Order: sequence, then structure tokens, then C-alpha cells
Amino acid sequence: MADIQHYSHDAGWKHTILRGLLYLVLILFAAYYLFPLFVMISTSLKSLSEIREGSLISLPRVVTFDAWTYAWNEACVGVECSGIKIYFWNSVKMAVPAVLISTFLGAINGYALTKWRFKGANIVFALLLFGCFIPFQVVLLPMSQVLGSLGLASSTTGLVLVHVVYGLCFTTLFFRNYYVSIPDELVKAATIDGAGFFTIFWRIILPISTPIIVVSVIWQFTQIWNDFLFGASFASGDNAPMTVALNNIVNTTTGVKQYNVDMATALLTGLPTLLVYVLAGKYFVRGLTAGSVKG
Repeated sequence: MADIQHYSHDAGWKHTILRGLLYLVLILFAAYYLFPLFVMISTSLKSLSEIREGSLISLPRVVTFDAWTYAWNEACVGVECSGIKIYFWNSVKMAVPAVLISTFLGAINGYALTKWRFKGANIVFALLLFGCFIPFQVVLLPMSQVLGSLGLASSTTGLVLVHVVYGLCFTTLFFRNYYVSIPDELVKAATIDGAGFFTIFWRIILPISTPIIVVSVIWQFTQIWNDFLFGASFASGDNAPMTVALNNIVNTTTGVKQYNVDMATALLTGLPTLLVYVLAGKYFVRGLTAGSVKG
């Protein structure tokens, strides 16, 4: 009995030490990834004179939001010095409709490919799946030709179309993998009762799709809001999204380099996606878990 107690005591100590080491490693990784964010926030809350006098990692002696106000209202994007507020709303007008449309169409596609199978459905799905692996650079030229022929070049509407088309492959994949395990008998029973394609979709399929809808919305919003290549290629001037404006502010500043304004602009650019993950991150994980279990 004494030997058993001694063994249990040693095992308990080993478990505690291993657990402590695990937490230590996790804390170090978290610190490594959060340190740049700390520097950005700290620098954005300092005056320019304090930045010159202090060190990179020092806390601000006097907290000021002047850099944030300047970035929003007065920062120069190219030759225009009206701040980034215009470009922020450009990104909102681009991201919101693109996310909603691509998510809705992805749900319809996933529903049709799994519950209303037609001849060649697997081929269609394979082609859509192939679209997930096409690099951005490959579609630049053909997409620019399409936008030009539609009269949507250098416009926010054109960017919405680009992101809907490119994101449709991913949203279709999400919803298809989620719907594939929903019993076909559910749809057949509704069909026998006289329900049609869209009636079944609206009243039966969509109400049980909340987890995968959250996943699709978060994924699409993050991809679209953070995109730079499409924004720089298919929009210009006052129609450019916020990521393009950020690049122009950081790289075209003349005279004294305003690091606090640059950091504030970068934080304002990344704030929407950060808020999405903070507020809805747990639902994103739940949606992925539900999708993997169903798949």
C-alpha cells in the first residue's frame, strides 16, 4: 500500500510539472504573437516627440488619441488628406454584401448538390473544389477583362462581384460538407407533403444551418476585409478599400515619418476582423466542430 501511495505521489508531481511546462510554453507563444500588437497599441497612444525620446517597448507617459483622430480624419492617402474614413466605409460597402451574397449562394449550392442530386453533380462539385486552389494571381487578368466588359472596373461593385465569385467555392464547400449528413428522408418527406425546392430550403434546411452560416460569414468577412491584391488591382482612387489606403499612408508619407499615425491606421484597419473573432470566435469553433462531426 505504501508503494502504491508513493507511486501515486510521484505521478502527481510529474503531471503537475508537465502541466506547468505546457502552460509556460503556451504563455511564451502567446507573448511572442501578442508583442507586436502591444507595440502597435503603445506607439499609437504616444505623441511623436515621446516616440523619438523613448524606447519601442515603453508605455506611453501621457496617453493621447491624437494619432487615431488624425488617421481617421486627416491622414494623407496619396495626395488626398481626408483620412481613412472614406476607405473604411468603402470596405464596409464591399465586405457586407459580398459576405451575404456568397454565403447565401454557397448555402443554395451545398443544398442542391447534396439533397437534389442531378447528373454531373459530383463533377460540378469537383470543379468548385478545384476553384479553392486557384491562386489570386491567376484570375487577375480574366477578371479585369470581365469587369471592364461589364463596366464595373475601378468600382466597389466590381470588387463585390470579384469576392463573391472567388469566395463561392469556399462557401459551397462549407455548406456541402455540412448538409451531406442531414438525412435525405427529411427532404423526401417534405417533398411528399408538397414542399418545393425553396420551401424546403427556407423552412427546413436553413433553420438548422446556423453553425455553418457563422463559419462561412466569419471566414468570408476575414478574407474579404483583409484582401489587398484584389483591392489594389480592381479599385482605385476614392473607391479603394481600407487595406489599399493603409499601404498608401505608410509608403507615401512625406516629411516627418509619423509612426504613431501609421500604427493607429493599421489598428483601425484590423479592428473589424479582430472584433469579429473576439465576439464570434467561439461560434466559429463550434461551427467547425459541428461540420467535422457531421462530415
